[in-house]
Amino acid sequence: MEKKQKKFLTVAPFECAWRDDLRFKEAGRGCVAFEAFAHNDVTVVFREQLGSQHYHYKRDNSPHYTVIIGSHRNRRLKIEVDGITTVDEAGLGLCCSSAFQSYWISICDGLISVGKGRYPFQNLIFQWLDTKPNCSVQYVGLSSWDKHVGYRNVNVLPLTQNHISLWKHVDCGEYNGEDDTEEDLRGEFGNFDNHQGLGSFLENWELSDVYFIVGNEENAVPAHKLILAAVDSFDLSLLDQDFIAIKDVTYPVLHAFLRFIYTGFTQIPESLLSSLRDLSVRFGATSLVRQCEEVIERFKLNKKLFDSGKNIEISYATSQPHCGVAAFPLGLPVNVQRLQQFYITGEFSDVDVNIEGHGLIARSHKVVLGLWSLPFMKMFTNGMSESVSSEVCLKDVSPKAFKIMIDYFYNGGLNLEDTIDTNILLLDLLLLADQFGVSLLHQDCCKTLLERLTEVGSVCLILQVIPSIPSCKLIEETCERIFTMHFDYCTTACTDFLLLDQSTFCNILQHPDLTVTSEERVLNGILMWGLQPTELCNWEVVDDMLNTITPQDLFGEKFRSLDILLPLVRFSLFPLLLLKKMELSNLSMRIPTFHHLVKEAIGFLELGLPTSGNHPKFQHRQSSFKELQYIRDGDSNGVLYYVGTSYGKHQWVNPVLAKKINITASNPISRYTDPKVLASRTYQGTSFAGPRIEDGRNCSWWMIDLGLDHQLMCNYYTLRQDGSKAFMRDWNFQGSSDGKNWTNLRVHENDQTLSKPGQFASWAVTGPNALLPFRYFRVALMGPTSDDINPWTLSICFLELYGYFH
Repeated sequence: MEKKQKKFLTVAPFECAWRDDLRFKEAGRGCVAFEAFAHNDVTVVFREQLGSQHYHYKRDNSPHYTVIIGSHRNRRLKIEVDGITTVDEAGLGLCCSSAFQSYWISICDGLISVGKGRYPFQNLIFQWLDTKPNCSVQYVGLSSWDKHVGYRNVNVLPLTQNHISLWKHVDCGEYNGEDDTEEDLRGEFGNFDNHQGLGSFLENWELSDVYFIVGNEENAVPAHKLILAAVDSFDLSLLDQDFIAIKDVTYPVLHAFLRFIYTGFTQIPESLLSSLRDLSVRFGATSLVRQCEEVIERFKLNKKLFDSGKNIEISYATSQPHCGVAAFPLGLPVNVQRLQQFYITGEFSDVDVNIEGHGLIARSHKVVLGLWSLPFMKMFTNGMSESVSSEVCLKDVSPKAFKIMIDYFYNGGLNLEDTIDTNILLLDLLLLADQFGVSLLHQDCCKTLLERLTEVGSVCLILQVIPSIPSCKLIEETCERIFTMHFDYCTTACTDFLLLDQSTFCNILQHPDLTVTSEERVLNGILMWGLQPTELCNWEVVDDMLNTITPQDLFGEKFRSLDILLPLVRFSLFPLLLLKKMELSNLSMRIPTFHHLVKEAIGFLELGLPTSGNHPKFQHRQSSFKELQYIRDGDSNGVLYYVGTSYGKHQWVNPVLAKKINITASNPISRYTDPKVLASRTYQGTSFAGPRIEDGRNCSWWMIDLGLDHQLMCNYYTLRQDGSKAFMRDWNFQGSSDGKNWTNLRVHENDQTLSKPGQFASWAVTGPNALLPFRYFRVALMGPTSDDINPWTLSICFLELYGYFH
């Protein structure tokens, strides 16, 4: 059952296969991707401990989940919890008995997702949430019912935080796609029309620039100089002419030789094996020489290993995983460094690629462009001007992105430097991949974008481009959800959101997870989107503009869109006094829809409208933040105090002792480094965090973890000096989503505020970062304190946070 030694695993009826490596890295969270061949009942078991070979889920009394694909004679999808059926759906995720089919199953805190396809997140066919989740399952068992089940390519994958967030909010629907059994990963992110790799050029006259004259019959067999030249240590002098004469070689031997080069696999009768080896030696195809000699040695040791009536199969030894057709140049006997050198020097080049306004971008090879891109192939072979020309001129293409795409063609991998412009470059690459049908590049761009979606600032930019690419629906939905969760930030940090199309902006405003600190933010966002101002503004600024201009002239062609978007504002959540003010505004008097909505909300608040009260616009948003406002130093309005009251339900108890929050210091806990002191309401004379070395420099810090399900958009914080005179002067107040990567919320440089033992001090957090929700916060000493004896002790005995808590 070793992964690298045994490709297939057959599970007998009523048995289960277990392996130590088929285990989630984090209990209760993981994904298993696999291929299965079965008439029915592809059964995957998730347990807390390993089972035995004769284990069967029907006899298991311990906690476990069981997912059965193709239950009831391949008619239903079932999920069982501890042996009890909780899901029984007809017609979903059925088995395939004619070929291997790809599936993936993920578990995340009781959320079980089942999908088809080799790449998780795609082709989700069903989701179910266990209201009493078993967060301890770790081991994955591959089982069966009354018939044998074949498994292969089984992999257990971890869930990143971004994937967890993503999977919980993907809409589930029945998968109606085509069978992907013989497809590779190229099909997972779009339905592109691809070549079957370099093998489609085997003995094909299309784009060939050299041919072999073989045998006494002098048959002409086409090939491609670049491909031959890139093979191992191929003798380049043989390519000085447009033909290679090998009359002493028969066609079957040459065919086997070329097949190995173009596909990484070949077959030949045992009687011709020595001839194939000799031809390989002659041309410098060292990898094929080694393979032939190994087979010959094995044949000498045991002739019974080979059936003289059948061909001998030879495959190129590669460390690359096999997933359908090999992606050029991987999986082939091609010297990648040599191939890239030909690209750099332009040797054997037969096409110059120019981009309008930028001139020559690349000297390339038609065979490489054609095997990766069907549009390029058609361009070179369908009688277009490029068929007879050595130049291609492209318009409206990013030169930098195009160069990266060409590099991708020659090395089979995406190599991007992580810079501030990486997301823009990825979008340009994604558009190029879509334009030229390069599905593997399309997939890699999508994967990279998904991994980078933790960067909130890039969401608006992505949403401006992604809706135009139908195969990127998953990324579009993910970006829309991230926007909804950070609506305040996305509509106030910059004006990028103004360029979103109406459909995308409407999806965001209607999203069930729309999170705002105030409904006024939604109104401001809609009016700004319609107004398209050069600077951020609020509804009162727009109202003033209407003193001198009509709404039609002010909003232009987007005026009609207000009738669609304004009803998405929940005006009933506004304070009554503010609604009264709005009722008398220019917006109300000059925009009928605005006037109607304001009047309706006033009527609801003053009189109550029970028949309409169930409408979403009369209800609070489920994911709204609670405002915890700073009033004065040491007040009882902060987050730590609120958590200590069990979120407003009970009398205050120190939240560290109640284990509702976690506070840590840069040095180990001691008598004077006590986390509970910082959340206490009692003054402590000596309380400090000691120094440690981080990134080669001194640093001291106190850190607060609000817990897994809690976040804060912090707009104020308070400290209290302990009884010492080690006053901070240079420090950063920071926020983080993972406790590792920190964002500065406020930077203090030579701050002289703290000057007395026991002194309180508070500071506002302003700017766009104040609108970003974080789970972790810390005060980090960045320079020595005023104490010459212990300059790196962070001496505070109280810390409180304020803002919008979720």
